[in-house]
Amino acid sequence: MLDKAQKMLKEYPLCDNCLGRQFAFLGYGIENRDRGRAIKTLLAMDAHRLVLTQNPEGYELLRILAENGGSQVAFSILRKHGQQCGERKKCFLCGDKFDNLSPLVDKILGMLEEYEYDTFLVGIRIPAQIEEREDELRARFGIEYGESMKNEFSRVIGKMIAKATGKRANYMKPQIVILINPFTEKIKLQIGSLYIMGRYRKLIRGIPQSKWICSRCHGKGCPRCNWTGKMYPESVEELIAGPLLEATLGEDSSFHGAGREDVDARMLGSGRPFVIEIKKPRKRRLDLSEIERVINERAHGKIEVSGLRYVDRRAVLKIKDMESARKIYRVLVEFGRDVSDEELEKLEKALSGIKVLQRTPMRVLHRRADLTREKHIYETKIKRISPNKAELIIKCQGGLYVKELVTGDNGRTRPSVSQILEVESRPLELDVLGVLEEEENGEV
Repeated sequence: MLDKAQKMLKEYPLCDNCLGRQFAFLGYGIENRDRGRAIKTLLAMDAHRLVLTQNPEGYELLRILAENGGSQVAFSILRKHGQQCGERKKCFLCGDKFDNLSPLVDKILGMLEEYEYDTFLVGIRIPAQIEEREDELRARFGIEYGESMKNEFSRVIGKMIAKATGKRANYMKPQIVILINPFTEKIKLQIGSLYIMGRYRKLIRGIPQSKWICSRCHGKGCPRCNWTGKMYPESVEELIAGPLLEATLGEDSSFHGAGREDVDARMLGSGRPFVIEIKKPRKRRLDLSEIERVINERAHGKIEVSGLRYVDRRAVLKIKDMESARKIYRVLVEFGRDVSDEELEKLEKALSGIKVLQRTPMRVLHRRADLTREKHIYETKIKRISPNKAELIIKCQGGLYVKELVTGDNGRTRPSVSQILEVESRPLELDVLGVLEEEENGEV
């Protein structure tokens, strides 16, 4: 190890960090700076021994250590013996960047002041020519136990940030990733999203779940959308996201729901599970009960949220999996003629414990692939409202198009209410009464 270190220093100026890094995996609990300094000290001691034995190679080695290694021990020995040497040279690998990281870290700390966070991770970007330079040095001198420069910069800067902020590094799910190029001093912050889960109830009709961008102007504004860029003035997403964006000072949001109801359908019962993702939040420590109150107050009875809680990105996947979870619907159906009690009883039996084949409905064919999907109806309960109207409570697999179950969609859904009763049927009102997180048995 000492022989390799001496040969490297003879040809290249190396700071303590860059020399020590070549032997980083030898010894535990030692920083590369201390490792490199110790190697140089041992070499200086050996050079001093040569000087004391009248070996001229001792002075040569001391000058190498002083000029190419910046060894203060070597400088002191040379001065003690009345010898002169040149000035310390800049490190061949890092350009002495490891010796002057404090201004860079101060700049990072200033950028982090805008954000609330508990965990962070430092990522390093190094110019390709710098990495190639170190690779060539290692190949030339047969270095076997070295650490990458990226790893060392990341660790050293990370420790400085942790000490200054009291925050901790997290290598799996950091709230902030700090991307740094120590050579250009370019810094970029990647702010992890904040995920909040809850349930919403949509208490009125005529509101879409997500912001509905105008298909004609694509959000720019035109006469069709009254220059708003949207087909509807508000949505469940916007009513929930507004107060959260204000509280977090976030830049944007994404809404993830366990399925969606039609614009003209209500979402009742205990509500539909959702996760809202706040992008680039500056504030993370929220009073969620207060946020819940503000959302519900500002919604003026249009929607209602409950059970807000912090989650992580995995909850989004869970929400997506729930799109096919069991649902309970209420649909008010009007028939083209009066129907008898016997017909309603027949319909109730025909729509319980069956599989329905649904080809993509005509009304959504413009945005969904034309496929035939099989959906299960577990149970249907029917209550007469008038001679030609009935209320159907349907417990079914998620993804069933209930309106088309009623109309038949010109034969694209089979069986259907219209087909079973051989009468034109149309849905008047549709409500979602329940989204079940786990499959439940029993009657509706």
